Amino acid sequence: MLNFNVAPVKNSTGEPVWKVLIYDRFGQDIISPLLSVKELRDMGITLHLLLHSDRDPIPDVPAVYFVMPTEENIDRMCQDLRNQLYESYYLNFISAISRSKLEDIANAALGANAVTQVAKVFDQYLNFITLEDDMFLLCNQNKELISYRAISRPDITDTEMETIMDTIVDSLFCFFVTLGAIPIIRCSRGTAAEMVAVKLDKKLRENLRDARNSLFTGDTLGAGQFSFQRPLLVLVDRNIDLATPLHHTWTYQALVHDVLDFHLNRVNLEEPSGMENSPAGARPKKKNKKSYDLTALDKFWQKHKGSPFPEVAESVQQELESYRAQEDEVKRLKSIMGIEGEDDGAISMLSDNTAKLTSAVSSLPELLEKKRLIDLHTNVATAVLEHIKARKLDVYFEYEEKIMSKSTLDKSLLDMISDPDAGTPEDKMRLFLIYYISSTLAPSEIDLEQYKKALTDAGCNLAPLNYIKQWKAYTKMASAPTSYGNTTAKPLGLFSRVMNTGSQFVMEGVKNLVLKQQNLPVTRILDNLMEMKSNPETDDYRYFDPKMLRGSDSSVPRNKSPFQEAIVFVVGGGNYIEYQNLVDYTKGRQGKHVLYGCSELFNATQFIKQLSQLGQK
Repeated sequence: MLNFNVAPVKNSTGEPVWKVLIYDRFGQDIISPLLSVKELRDMGITLHLLLHSDRDPIPDVPAVYFVMPTEENIDRMCQDLRNQLYESYYLNFISAISRSKLEDIANAALGANAVTQVAKVFDQYLNFITLEDDMFLLCNQNKELISYRAISRPDITDTEMETIMDTIVDSLFCFFVTLGAIPIIRCSRGTAAEMVAVKLDKKLRENLRDARNSLFTGDTLGAGQFSFQRPLLVLVDRNIDLATPLHHTWTYQALVHDVLDFHLNRVNLEEPSGMENSPAGARPKKKNKKSYDLTALDKFWQKHKGSPFPEVAESVQQELESYRAQEDEVKRLKSIMGIEGEDDGAISMLSDNTAKLTSAVSSLPELLEKKRLIDLHTNVATAVLEHIKARKLDVYFEYEEKIMSKSTLDKSLLDMISDPDAGTPEDKMRLFLIYYISSTLAPSEIDLEQYKKALTDAGCNLAPLNYIKQWKAYTKMASAPTSYGNTTAKPLGLFSRVMNTGSQFVMEGVKNLVLKQQNLPVTRILDNLMEMKSNPETDDYRYFDPKMLRGSDSSVPRNKSPFQEAIVFVVGGGNYIEYQNLVDYTKGRQGKHVLYGCSELFNATQFIKQLSQLGQK
């Protein structure tokens, strides 16, 4: 798209063609996790601007538009044509544009005498956001429109529900057009996931029928990472597991998302910058806001984002030591060569050290990049560690693991809730909700009143509990509670190795918990369906094959061989804990490839907020 929808062509000088990129907020969210400003510049994008910002005319430059085909976006594009802003216009729509809106643009182009300047109009089918090679979500803008809360509102009308489902299906359709593959769809019955499955099956089927305009023609198929075997799409409903999104976590990426401001692969930190002396005495300076991109280009992040936090702390330390050794080597060469002091005798020594210096100089860019990553992860990990210590997150994590795996608890739940030093009111609420969701028998009214009093005394808002109570009463009629395996994290004593004494990386008093691999409900469901295992949990899942002529619905799968490729999609929101669990699951399975997608990505704070809005009703 950035090369005008043709294979990249450079002009005679080898320079890319310079152009402007105009996007709306949706387009911005799709592009920002994928391409850095530098990469855009390498592709000839000199300016990237929001469609609805004030833009000056640049009459001799082509413009590439990447926007949703909404009423107001179309109006603004028509205005650009009338104002003769650019030399030529390449219009790319994130989702398919309707016939009537296309005619609006054509009329505006005619009126502005700019028909020849509209060079190309494309439906890009890119209405989803890719965060990792194996993870995507549907939207970041207006995500409240398809949130868990929106789907679960007791007063939702049928038409509102239809709109939400259509929005989700439109994005999933774009996703499969991009993959160039028609999936076999499995979903649970009687859930929002089933509604998505029915609509998606219909949409894929209709597109395949239209032989002239089908987006799934022979040439695109198989171009992706998928083998000749078709992928499996498993649609699951958030309601099958409400404990995991509330669970305190222990791996790096999930912790960053849980305790810091992290979205679309960028983390924003506030760093206090020492003290300043003012007439009123010493006081802390204003906080510096720093933001870091945590992407696939960051080797350390790629390697450690799924590791337990203490391992990450140790790895930062090792990286720092190896960096210091390299840095000392460069300093040593400088002093040998007398660069430090001006000395006439230095010339004779130059010859034998030139080779060493050349290699030192050539490794400098690499060294600087290493230094940047170490600084970045020291800052991020330190910020995470402050939360772990201040809120005793390791204790919460271990306690919740025990609750979820039905192990014996060494400390009563009431003590944890009443302990003024352990965690925020929200931490306590999360813990209690997990206990309430995971217990087979609901606590008696007397016990519940006692817990409620303790929670209220601890400053908790009880609204989420009201919702979970209704939810539990409802699911009890529908199905048995989900189980979480029966292994727990094993503490390895205290992890008190002081990290580089100059930094504030002291893990004292923080338990070093080792994770035992256990499959979360979403991973278990995937495993059953991918491996064709018979299991009461998934035996009545519906089966759709959009390629079959008649939409004969059955829960009897046609193909009997296990799948190599699968996409798990959570309707109602997902999280990094489930994503990491799926990544770990595929690690041990040769040739298996699993992608994780969700309608929105939330952390526990955002999820609790939705639950409490539902509980106030």
